[in-house]
Parts: sequence; structure tokens; C-alpha cells
Amino acid sequence: MQSSVLLLAKKLQKSELTEYMIYSTLAKECKDRSNATILEKIGNQEKAHALFWQNVTNEIMTPNKWRVFLTVWLARILGLSFVLKMMEKREDSASKVYSVLSEEFPEAKQFSDEEHEHEKELLKMLNEERLQYVGSVVLGLNDALVELTGALAGFTLALNDNRIISLVGLVTGISAALSMAASDYLSSKAEGDKNAGKSATYTGVAYLITVILLILPFLLLASKFIALSITLITVILIIFIFNFYISVAKDLNFKARFLEMTLISLGVAAFSFFVGYALKAILGVDI
Repeated sequence: MQSSVLLLAKKLQKSELTEYMIYSTLAKECKDRSNATILEKIGNQEKAHALFWQNVTNEIMTPNKWRVFLTVWLARILGLSFVLKMMEKREDSASKVYSVLSEEFPEAKQFSDEEHEHEKELLKMLNEERLQYVGSVVLGLNDALVELTGALAGFTLALNDNRIISLVGLVTGISAALSMAASDYLSSKAEGDKNAGKSATYTGVAYLITVILLILPFLLLASKFIALSITLITVILIIFIFNFYISVAKDLNFKARFLEMTLISLGVAAFSFFVGYALKAILGVDI
């Protein structure tokens, strides 16, 4: 056997054993019994693949415990859907390796087919509450980013004291969060949604968290322009992290969504910045 083929076999053996441990652990923690059964099934397939490669390499491997630990904790924090999607992307790479080894090991073609079957099985089971209410989170997040970023940019030019900017920003943000949550509740209720309260909660909480993150620089820093700069960087980071999560969990176009939200938020901020300057000059306000 060529050394390059042996190295690939060892790599797959360790990878399959690691994924067996991941799927088995996730299955034990999964509250949905049907989902747990699917995870157990996939885990057992990964174990069978690992045993096959062990017979090829004649070596006993240990799983990557750090990867197992990290993946399980990510599933607890970010949800099963996100982690499984990330794992499936990794398995796409494994399928390419299988195709390379299939000439020497015909079984590799079967393993590759099973990897693709994993994706079909997983797509059927993705039904998490956090993804059911992603529309409500998007509503709260989008509105907070656009409205508050614009408001803070305007306040920065119109007002001189960071404490006043923070106070006005908090009053504006908290009022808007409550108003947005109430509107979402009434809208969902009118459509006959039995979970209108939960939908409104997701919207309001997403809005409030965004408000706190955007106003924090004005509370901690003396320079209002440095605070505004950090707030704008925070806006971009929030948009990046949230859209990356959603694009992976729901198979959406990350680049298009990220650019759209970023351009809208920063565009409104730039416009409001000059509006604040103009109104300050017209009204003669100097606070």
C-alpha cells in the first residue's frame, strides 16, 4: 500500500471515530427521541467506517477529544441545527477523500454514499425552537441596528455629552424595544398564532440586547466620536455573526445578507449623522 493512501486511511479512521463520539454524545443529550434515534444511527455508521479503516491501517486510534468537547458545547450554546450543518460541510470534504480511495478500496464508495445520506436524514430532523422564531429575532435585530445606529449617529453630532447621548439612546432604545415587541405580539395574535407571546419575547429581547451593545461604548468612553466608531464596528460584528449563524443553520446566502444589512445600517447612520449636524445648526442647540 502506498504511504499516501495509508496516511489518508489513518486520517479517515480518526475522523470517523471522532464523529462517532460526537453523534453518540449528541444523541444522549437530545430530548427529541426521533432525532436521538437518527443521531444514534449515524453514529453507528461512523463507528463501522472507523473499524473498517482500522483493519486497513492495523492501528488503534483515539478520537479527537477536543473536537468532541467543542462540538458538543457549541450544540448546547448555538443549537443542534447549526452544529450538524457545520459537520455536514466537513463530511463533504471526507466524501472527496473517499472518492480518491475508492479505486483501491471499493467499500469507500459505499461510505461516501452513506455520508450523503446523513445530510438527507439530518435535514428531516432540524426542528429547533430557536430557528422557528428566527423571523422574530431578525425583526428585532434589524430594527435595532438600523434605528438605533442612525439615532446614535445623529445624537453624536447634535449633543456634546456622552452621558446625555447614552441617556437619550437608552430611552429611545428601550421604548422602541417595547413598542416593537408589542407590535409583533398584536400582529402575530391577529394572524392566529398561539405562540404570539413567545414570538414577541424573541423580538423584544433581540432588540434590547442590541441596544445595550450599541450604547455601551458611550457609557464607557469619554470621546463621543471614538464611542461612535466602536459602535459602528460592533454593528458590523453583530451583522456578521448573526448572518453567519443563520446562513449555516438555514442554508442561506451569507454574503448577500451580510452586505445588505451592513449597507442599510451604515447608510442610515451616515444620513442621520448629517441630519443631526444640520438640526443642531438650524435649532441652535448646544448641549
